[in-house]
Amino acid sequence: MQGEQAGSSLKLLPVHLYVLLHLKKAGVDYAKMMAKVSGLPLDLINDAIRDLMEAGFIERDPGSAIKRSKARFKKVFEVHKHHTYYRLSRKGELFLRSFDPREYFNSLLPNGWEVVRALAERRNVNELDLDMETVEELKVYRFITEKGRKTEFFRVLSDFLSF
Repeated sequence: MQGEQAGSSLKLLPVHLYVLLHLKKAGVDYAKMMAKVSGLPLDLINDAIRDLMEAGFIERDPGSAIKRSKARFKKVFEVHKHHTYYRLSRKGELFLRSFDPREYFNSLLPNGWEVVRALAERRNVNELDLDMETVEELKVYRFITEKGRKTEFFRVLSDFLSF
């Protein structure tokens, strides 16, 4: 159920999960900031936002100004919006409450939960005894670089998941 999400045709990829977790932590935020924090290309974040909006997990935040109490990553009390801000929808909030990272990562990779947790605790993938297929999948999901180092995206995602 974690990979194929509750009643939707969206296959939840790690970038989708990152956007959901980012919005849970931030309250509201915009695509460019999510790309900056994660180190992922803006186009990839925009595609994930579009997918999540179509699936009903996130929505646009209305209004022309935003207060820090609502956007927890903002440093000033209130700012006028110069971007399109997004927030979790009710469906997204309910999904994250029932989200099981063990089940999710095990659906992505063989022994996914153990692999991801072990990678979070080490400097790079070379310190793990993994088969080449798993290493390639970690690259596809943007968890590691071509040289086997953890990406900024993986660091932020693992921080959000509190490994």
